[in-house]
Amino acid sequence: MKLIYKGKTKDVYELEDGNYLLKFKDDVTGENGVFDPGANTVGLTMEGAGRAGLKLTKHFFEILKEKGIPTHYIDADIEEATMTVKPATVFGKGLEVICRYRAVGSFLRRYGMYAEEGQPLDAFVEVTLKDDERQDPPISEDALDMLGILSSNEYKELKDVTKKIAGTVKEELAKKDIDLYDIKFEFGRTQDGQIVLIDEISGGNMRAYKQGEYIEPLQLEKFMLEK
Repeated sequence: MKLIYKGKTKDVYELEDGNYLLKFKDDVTGENGVFDPGANTVGLTMEGAGRAGLKLTKHFFEILKEKGIPTHYIDADIEEATMTVKPATVFGKGLEVICRYRAVGSFLRRYGMYAEEGQPLDAFVEVTLKDDERQDPPISEDALDMLGILSSNEYKELKDVTKKIAGTVKEELAKKDIDLYDIKFEFGRTQDGQIVLIDEISGGNMRAYKQGEYIEPLQLEKFMLEK
């Protein structure tokens, strides 16, 4: 295996057959020891976070596969905390796509003059650039198109599939009486140009609450996968 990229929460290797292997770590993003899915830094290490994130990711990717929603997922090895995926290139140097059902986090920090904490949002989709130096600035459809990162047609497709995937996750969480406040995705293009969901769907990239109480990523995996 050839190491391609060392990330904050996972490392990426190239396999001999042309596919890729993601190795999940126990590091999660946050600041000053507090978890934050939107943070640009590793805030803390939580033992078992890598496997927990992978278990939940496998669970959700297999549901999406049944629904015919395209992802890069091939299979996962929970013991090794690895996931085998199809190759896909990111848009520009990477985008994050957030779907918001409640006003919390960076949305509230930016729009607090108008928004109240926790107020309902109608599956609001926003795109940010993966740019640690500039603290992941939000970017509009027009700017994405003009800068050659994503065409307007691709943006519309991205927005549509984001709502479908977030809606699927929200429905699954609701079965356990868990409310999804927001969730962050990454997408890429496969070699044939298809837009697919990449990376992961785990407690580390969403905010979820049960009876008004925030659920930690490791706890979320337990709630979701317990029989």
